[in-house]
Amino acid sequence: MQPYRIKTVSQYHKLRGLPGPAHPLISVFRIEEITKLKDDEPNHIIQDFYSVALKKNINATLHYGQQEYDFDEGKLFFIAPNQVYSLQAKNNLTHSGWLLLIHPDFFWNTSLVKKIKQYEYFGYAVNEALYLSEKEEETIVGILQSIEEECHSNIDKFSKPVIISQVELLLNYADRFYHRQFITREKKNHQILVRLEKILNDYFNNENLISSGLPSVLDISHSLNVSPNYLSGLLKVLTGKSTQQQIHDKLIEKAKEKLSISELSISEIAYELGFEYSQSFSKLFKSKTGLTPSEFRRSFN
Repeated sequence: MQPYRIKTVSQYHKLRGLPGPAHPLISVFRIEEITKLKDDEPNHIIQDFYSVALKKNINATLHYGQQEYDFDEGKLFFIAPNQVYSLQAKNNLTHSGWLLLIHPDFFWNTSLVKKIKQYEYFGYAVNEALYLSEKEEETIVGILQSIEEECHSNIDKFSKPVIISQVELLLNYADRFYHRQFITREKKNHQILVRLEKILNDYFNNENLISSGLPSVLDISHSLNVSPNYLSGLLKVLTGKSTQQQIHDKLIEKAKEKLSISELSISEIAYELGFEYSQSFSKLFKSKTGLTPSEFRRSFN
């Protein structure tokens, strides 16, 4: 069965029986507002947005990627766009805390558009929640309350910069906690999704992409030491997307980054991303986003 994809923050609110979000791209709320899972709860879920959750007293089980996620000691955990998870609870949920949802489009044209990819705790390699002391928990809750208050205030030209600064502060604190908790441990469970994530990031951050061109399904499968058919079949089961679609998703993510923070022309961006012809890049970009590269860039002006 294909994973259930939640494309927007509003769609998540609707799935969980919550009122619509105050802002279409970001939402923060008390997690107690979600009192139960759906009777037909999806076996696997993929979100097109980031989530940061501070949970306590949870009676549910989370499976993240190909493994069970450990809540035993920790409270704070993170899920990035296009990652697979499932949530299971035998009875009505008993939990407390906060949930922050942020669509990647909220970060375009801000300092976080690149930086958020550097936080290691958004990767599949992490399979346990971050432990927080009482004082650290108070710090995180205070920031989440500030974001909530700003989201529900009258929107003006200062709203987004204020929210971005608060989100970045929260992520930086989390980075401190992450390194304190995991820096001396060997990361485990580096399975196929972790390795794929790293390979694609390396490809699209490589300055030689111009000469080497876009990675092929064969390139990726060779890097993972599996056959192309096996890899695409496995990814279809785990994520609902083929290897080629995974490559295109990473490409579009990189293209959006360049369009929003650089002054390169569309042709120059296409060339840097390994396209011989800019028309091919523009056609792919529009098929994936519904906008031409120029229209996407103008949306920030």
